[in-house]
Amino acid sequence: QVQLVESGGGLVQAGGSLRLSCAASGRTFSTYAMGWFRQAPGKEREFVAAISWSGGSTYYADSVKGRFTISRDNAKNTVYLQMNSLNPEDTAVYYCAAARIYTRLLLTKGECDYWGQGTQVTVSS
Repeated sequence: QVQLVESGGGLVQAGGSLRLSCAASGRTFSTYAMGWFRQAPGKEREFVAAISWSGGSTYYADSVKGRFTISRDNAKNTVYLQMNSLNPEDTAVYYCAAARIYTRLLLTKGECDYWGQGTQVTVSS
């Protein structure tokens, strides 16, 4: 069992930065690929970024590539999402997720075994 708790969301102006954190409980954190998803009002939850269990591989949605960076610290059971050059289209609730078995790092919602409760990110223009 893995429990995930996100933090770091908030209100930021366009062009600003935020760093999200996702703290995981359980001793098996390092065996899971970790991902970030987001859901804007009235829209489907969408993939943002993912990182392999070792941290050696990452994958990003085209909409955030070059602006967002995912990383993890297995010693701290934490995954991060550094978000730079934010724009109003990035406004959403951001969720972290853990996946044990997956086909590729472009994780699907169905592949994720555990989810956090979400943290709100609001970017003002």
